[in-house]
Amino acid sequence: MTTSPTIAPERSSQVTPKKYPNYKVIVLDDDFNTFQHVQNCLVKYIPNMTSDRAWELTNQVHYEGQAIVWVGPQEQAELYHQQLSRAGLTMAPLEAA
Repeated sequence: MTTSPTIAPERSSQVTPKKYPNYKVIVLDDDFNTFQHVQNCLVKYIPNMTSDRAWELTNQVHYEGQAIVWVGPQEQAELYHQQLSRAGLTMAPLEAA
């Protein structure tokens, strides 16, 4: 009695890398932070934030109720969120982008 060899199914040779999701850092409007304070915090804590861009975002927070001030990897998003929150800004919870 002879047995034939078992043939394993072919595996796909393509591996699709799965990227980690980005997270959004969102500042919310409130009644107690001044424009100057929000702008200063954005320049201080968000990398590569220019003074002009910080003013644009501060105006967006005021007139639209919120602004996404940074998008990127979760660990960095958590750091910036924590720093802005500790500086007194009103923050939305982190959310995946």
